Amino acid sequence: MAGGGRTSDGDLPVPGMGIVRPDGSSSPIPEATLARLPVYMRGLVEVADEGITTVSSRQLADLAGVNAAKVRKDLSHLGAHGKRGVGYDVDRLLAEIGGALGGSVKPVVIVGAGNLGRALSRYDGFIAGGFPVVAIVDSDRSLEGQEISGVSVTHVDRMDEVVVATGCRLGIVATPVHAAQEVVDRLVAAGLRSILNFAPVVVSVPPEVQLRKVDLATELQILGYYEHVRTSSEASEQAAG
Repeated sequence: MAGGGRTSDGDLPVPGMGIVRPDGSSSPIPEATLARLPVYMRGLVEVADEGITTVSSRQLADLAGVNAAKVRKDLSHLGAHGKRGVGYDVDRLLAEIGGALGGSVKPVVIVGAGNLGRALSRYDGFIAGGFPVVAIVDSDRSLEGQEISGVSVTHVDRMDEVVVATGCRLGIVATPVHAAQEVVDRLVAAGLRSILNFAPVVVSVPPEVQLRKVDLATELQILGYYEHVRTSSEASEQAAG
């Protein structure tokens, strides 16, 4: 892993992700910081839409739900420093965060045209974030040629062809569990190196492929645990009272 070991705040640096400095050196961005950058960007877009040109670390912290010290530390990984008494220039900070997150538009292919795939294809946040859905792939031949959210469905056997034709850079897996690994293998074979998996199953990828997982059921189970703890605590307090 680039940089070796953990960063000073205990976060693992992200392989291959870093800010190149004028002297040619680079420093990795901790994964926890990387996860917060899109949140800062959304807050900055909101204030920019209101015509605000500068923002303090405290204001940005309130928008992101963290403390101001964390904001300053996160932004320091980008080489961004606000002016005392003035704050950060909104447009410049948006450009710096956008550059750190890859900058240019990255077309997306969704594999799976079921309920989840269709819902994801309609998510406006993808376009706003620079990730337009340009291809939807499914194994159901009866769907081939149909349009979903303005995108024509392609059969999975033509995945390589559609990835090349549309210039897809990222893949989203929205298939049933039994098909997830095969789909991931096909995406990798088609040349994709960044995959987001929504299927509730563990899949394997080569070391050079970045894989992220979103397990909605697991997140709900975790929330269920905290809800159980809360209600149990309230019941105990009522019984004691």
